[in-house]
Amino acid sequence: MEATLNARGNALAGKQWLIFITAGIGFAFDMYEIVVQATIVRPLLIELGPYQPGTAVFNHWRGMFLFLPTVIGGLAALAGGYLTDRIGRQRVLVWSIVLYAIAAFMSGLSTSLFEVMFWRCITVAGACVEFVAAIAWLTELHPDPKRREAMLGYAQVCATIGNFMIAGVWYAAVTWGDSMPSIHGGHSAWRYALIYGALPAIPLIIIRPFLPESPLWREKKAAGTLQRPRFRELFTPRLRRVTLLTTLLVGCCYALAFGMLQHIPGVVPGLPQVAALSPKEQQQWVSWVHVHVDTGALIGRFILAGLVVWFVSRRPMLRWILVIGLGLFPLVFLGPAMNDADVFKYAVLLVTLVVGIQYSFWGNYLPRVFPLHLRGTGESFAMSIGARTFAPFMALVTANLATVMPGASDALKLAHSMAVVAVAVTLIALVASRWLPEPGAELPED
Repeated sequence: MEATLNARGNALAGKQWLIFITAGIGFAFDMYEIVVQATIVRPLLIELGPYQPGTAVFNHWRGMFLFLPTVIGGLAALAGGYLTDRIGRQRVLVWSIVLYAIAAFMSGLSTSLFEVMFWRCITVAGACVEFVAAIAWLTELHPDPKRREAMLGYAQVCATIGNFMIAGVWYAAVTWGDSMPSIHGGHSAWRYALIYGALPAIPLIIIRPFLPESPLWREKKAAGTLQRPRFRELFTPRLRRVTLLTTLLVGCCYALAFGMLQHIPGVVPGLPQVAALSPKEQQQWVSWVHVHVDTGALIGRFILAGLVVWFVSRRPMLRWILVIGLGLFPLVFLGPAMNDADVFKYAVLLVTLVVGIQYSFWGNYLPRVFPLHLRGTGESFAMSIGARTFAPFMALVTANLATVMPGASDALKLAHSMAVVAVAVTLIALVASRWLPEPGAELPED
């Protein structure tokens, strides 16, 4: 089979690029849909609640908006991972993008918190399923290990484009929203930001007829040798250790996003120089800080994309990243950066650089430890249970812990809560990573 794929290498080059671009667009909007919640939740709650920032009910709803859609999305991704192995990578990826694009459009037209929550759950569910299908698809495009690792790494760099889109879209919606078509008689920036997430359906409709199925999956399916995926197989003696450890460690990585990164927009309006500005200027500052956050994530993913091509060992790489984060996170959110908005934006760039490396690490690691017929199922279990079910609880923990944390302002209380959560999950990951298995150079097929 490997010889067959090598022989096709040049002929498939064009289609490989088409798949790479499709997956990249999907990754960008996946990240946009998940992270945009942190940006829009404050003005959304003020308008539809209406609740005031700093109150217990506001913190509760903020936590729920960062928690519930992702948990629902994670549970949906379990089914999506199974379907990826059962009916094919291409089909699941395409329809998951269509699903979240439609739901994103509808969420921007919602008139109540419960309606927004409903459509956000469907949106994030589609994004979570797309991620699993795209990773499995990209992994099987080429037999050469270095080329495979490079494609996985650089495709995930596209995810940071979604972060930059949030900064740009939010700035445009806040600054020029009054000149845009009204929605329900108003020009709320959060509505435009949510509707923007429907855009990936447009190029997908155009290129869908040209997208091929994974050659490895297709050939095994045609030959009748593709085993049926079963969740219980993940807990057999040969896979139990890697299933449990990757689920825990992926959960800790994404807990940094939900318990720390997604709360950064809530900190910015309370920074000393920003608090004295008008509400519109404060939201422009949120966009400006977002650009620095996104730059850090982009640099981190590029660093990882280079490291995985040239360095074989994975566990030492992860442990060094965790050690750096353990020192950096409390230094930023408990230190002098909280007293200066200009220092803060560069400090959070470093924070997201460290977290961005971890994101891409798991995108490259997971496909290498599960066999072909369980690749989507295994990835979806680690991502769904760890990243989408356990990790979102940290959004609730951070939001509610902020109510009782010490601090002279709501922003400081929230920042202190973020630091506590980040240190706790990083310590857990550092201890657990001692037992993480090293994957082999070749992809496991059975």
